[in-house]
Amino acid sequence: MKHKEFLELKTGPIEELEQKAGDLRDRLHALKMDLAAGKVKNVREIKGTKKDIARILTILSERANSPNN
Repeated sequence: MKHKEFLELKTGPIEELEQKAGDLRDRLHALKMDLAAGKVKNVREIKGTKKDIARILTILSERANSPNN
């Protein structure tokens, strides 16, 4: 995820963030299945996907805990 995309997510609606996190989880699941089957050529994509999920969950957590809700 590029910095510009991260900043866009930070200002986006919560529903969009939750949708994006769900899509990334589905992608991660597919990557893990492909890895087990020996189809994954770029193993670093799994690590990047995990980090993207963590970034989105961090944004959601920050919004949930912010005092100006």
